[in-house]
Amino acid sequence: METKDVAVVSKNISEKVLAKVTEFQKNGALTLPKDYSPENALKSAFLILSETKDSNKQLVLQSCSEASIANTLLDMVVRGLSPLKKQYYFIPYSGKLQGQPSYFGNIATAKRVNPNVKEIVANVIFNDDIFEYGINTETGKYSIKKHETKLENIDLDSIKGAYAIVLLNDGNSYPVIMTMKQIRRSWEMGQTKGQSQAH
Repeated sequence: METKDVAVVSKNISEKVLAKVTEFQKNGALTLPKDYSPENALKSAFLILSETKDSNKQLVLQSCSEASIANTLLDMVVRGLSPLKKQYYFIPYSGKLQGQPSYFGNIATAKRVNPNVKEIVANVIFNDDIFEYGINTETGKYSIKKHETKLENIDLDSIKGAYAIVLLNDGNSYPVIMTMKQIRRSWEMGQTKGQSQAH
């Protein structure tokens, strides 16, 4: 593959993505959050992408197709996410760039979709942690009864599972619990099969 001029690629793709976003907005097909600037998001994305390398140590702006870069950046903007705020990951795979919302991106999206969401807090369950949960017989929802951990339990090779608690403005909350096996299965749905740096 011939070496691409990164500055030229960045300018061409930025112009195409912004033109598409403007077209969507004019047609009423896209409404971005009031505090979101697609121009700023794209500038920060290209700053990050200008230093991002694929598995062959090549810059992704040179090794990935322009169409895949443009589609990934368009996806980022349509979601209203910012890579500078660590809300969106760029994942090169077989000459194509892909994108994925991060934990922070998912929280931002949840808050926009449901204004009643106050916060989402996630925790990891390690093998030697004391973790107890049950099902509330009135609501049918999970409830976490106890989670005790120790500093010596923290080991990336001994993760048993994880959970997130969605805290609502009305005082209610509910947990989502997953085993490590379930987490790995969800990662395998993407093209990188859970093997990217983002995972």
